[in-house]
Amino acid sequence: MPARCIAGHYLNTRENGFTLHKFARDPVRREKWIARVQRTRALWFPNDRDMLEKGGSAVDGAIAALLCTSLLNPQSSGLGGGSIFTVMDSTGKVQIINSRERVPAKYKADTLKYCPDPSRFLSVTPYPGSLWIGIPGELRGYEQAHRLYGKLPWATLFQPSIQLARQGFPISQILGQYLSYSDANDSQSLRELFSDKNGNLMQMGDILKFETLADTLETIANFGADAFYSGKIAENLIRDIQEAGGSLTLQDLASYKATVSDAWSIPLGEYQMYFAPPPAGGYILSLILNIMKGYDLNPASLRGEQKALFYHRYVEALKFANGLKKFAFSSELTKKFTEDSFADHIRSLISDEMSHEPQYYNVTPYLDSMGTTHVSVLAQDGSAVSVTSSLNHLFGSRVLSPSTGVILNNHLSDFCGRVDTLFAGEQPPSSMSPSVFKSKSKVLVIGSTGGSMITTGMASAIMNHLWLGKKLKEAIATPVVFVDSQNVLKFEGNFDKDVIEALKALGHTHKPAKKFFNVVNAVEKEDGCINAVSDARKLGKAAGY
Repeated sequence: MPARCIAGHYLNTRENGFTLHKFARDPVRREKWIARVQRTRALWFPNDRDMLEKGGSAVDGAIAALLCTSLLNPQSSGLGGGSIFTVMDSTGKVQIINSRERVPAKYKADTLKYCPDPSRFLSVTPYPGSLWIGIPGELRGYEQAHRLYGKLPWATLFQPSIQLARQGFPISQILGQYLSYSDANDSQSLRELFSDKNGNLMQMGDILKFETLADTLETIANFGADAFYSGKIAENLIRDIQEAGGSLTLQDLASYKATVSDAWSIPLGEYQMYFAPPPAGGYILSLILNIMKGYDLNPASLRGEQKALFYHRYVEALKFANGLKKFAFSSELTKKFTEDSFADHIRSLISDEMSHEPQYYNVTPYLDSMGTTHVSVLAQDGSAVSVTSSLNHLFGSRVLSPSTGVILNNHLSDFCGRVDTLFAGEQPPSSMSPSVFKSKSKVLVIGSTGGSMITTGMASAIMNHLWLGKKLKEAIATPVVFVDSQNVLKFEGNFDKDVIEALKALGHTHKPAKKFFNVVNAVEKEDGCINAVSDARKLGKAAGY
């Protein structure tokens, strides 16, 4: 049976078409662009697919795709961040590999005093600086996943990305629109990375190289993940972080370990949903789906007045979910949130006639996050991987380690508004929800990027596909409504205006949204047929053979 994988492929025909149109009046630039795209495609488009064609596992394909995506979209993920894998082996067993960042041993005691006011701070990157850097776990996650499920040699997974980093590639439309966030007074090294030889910030279509990072990747490919967590790379990385004002130490890196656990699961109709326990956000997603399951949704739920009622109930469920995010640090409590009885209780609190004031949902204000990368892979033997990786906000902390080429995360900021104190080794809460849905005849591997919008993107796509009768592509493309940390509704631009007015009439607060970051990637298998969809919101494209 054919194996197909899906990843965040942002340099694709849609994007190239946009750029060619832009350069159409300049034949010389146009031909140069076409040549660049062809060279780049030959290098990186096959990365994850080729790993499967070479006999690699779903994990091999996922790791190769993540390495590649961290170059093409360095604003979202990379070696300086962390990830969560949900892996289903060929027997159907599902395990979680958690390599989320951790609080360093010598963190600054007053860190949380610098958290901005969530009701006033609206910047897309509100937490720049070394204060928020957590111990990066990304590579320990790759290492553990490869040790348990890999088939190809470790170094093989790195070679295409090393070559790409050295030769360079044209800056895509997606990265191009975010490069301005690297241009700040407190991130000089990062700005230089994205500047041309004249010191000007690079633009879409310019060739970008990561030569220092290529050296780092090559050393890791040859000597394993230990080369990042000890030895020369570790020494250089820690020196750069400390010179930038960060508190990480060599001992922090040396002591980091990824964890392996069984997946949590709940029944959803004919499916069993498998997801990662806290610090991941799967318990929130499962609660929302469990609440909505009780309304016996079907295609008629999107017709006439029923459509407004469906969305009212849905945003009410999202509001209650926002009020429960503060409990992410109690596995015992969050486990109860996944039970049918708890969903029944929340559903009983939802009125079809009205919305309520914020205190009704027990919401404590916090700052929404955004960013991340997601990859979903299905391999020939039936094994699958759903993995989400992140630096947190755009370019993370905006601290670049010049001697290693690694951009560092700012994940300690995820504690803001959720805890009163930090503890060494603790992992921040996350909205990451890499999931696998499995029935007797079907498999759906799904996940999303977008920080706090991950839940929005995934819940919408899953309900529309599993219960509301939409094909996977249409379900993912369906316009979404996001309920932010203030319980304010924000609608995607092409959302049904009649529904918006109906929700306002029920008492929901509505504000314009400047940007939506939710991007769902999924692959499904049903009765021998495979369908893969990469969200068009970031010009994605599925790859397979």
